[in-house]
Amino acid sequence: MSTSLTPAASAPTRRAVELDPAEALRLLGGVSLGRIVFTRHALPTIRPVNHLLDNGDIVIRTQEGTALTTRAHEADDRGVVVAYEADSIDPETHLGWSVVVTGYALPVTDPADLARYRTMLTPWVTGTMDQAIRIRPELVTGVRLTSTAGDGAPSA
Repeated sequence: MSTSLTPAASAPTRRAVELDPAEALRLLGGVSLGRIVFTRHALPTIRPVNHLLDNGDIVIRTQEGTALTTRAHEADDRGVVVAYEADSIDPETHLGWSVVVTGYALPVTDPADLARYRTMLTPWVTGTMDQAIRIRPELVTGVRLTSTAGDGAPSA
């Protein structure tokens, strides 16, 4: 017996439209939650974090002694390679967008910057978040997931 995996005729057609880096960063700056990807014991690790966008850099707060904080402090002057992902995708229609930033993470060491980020970025988990990590983007990519209307024109 053969089972077809094609979508039902009434299912909407979706397509992914590439975003330019400026639009991708604008969208990322409009949400507060994302996921940071880094290596721990040579394996990828993902953590949900809240963030802010500051002059094109992504800033997150973290605790001293966490794997990411330790890795960032041990990194060379360039930083530790990370990826950062944020999205806004409707769970019913599956329409929205997703942005991935790949870059270098370094600890924020300037006391004035740390104080400013502490007032601008409130952690959403309990615990002392006395550290901040700045991600400097090297590669910014993103897609907008759209549905196509009956005439073939995309609609968001």
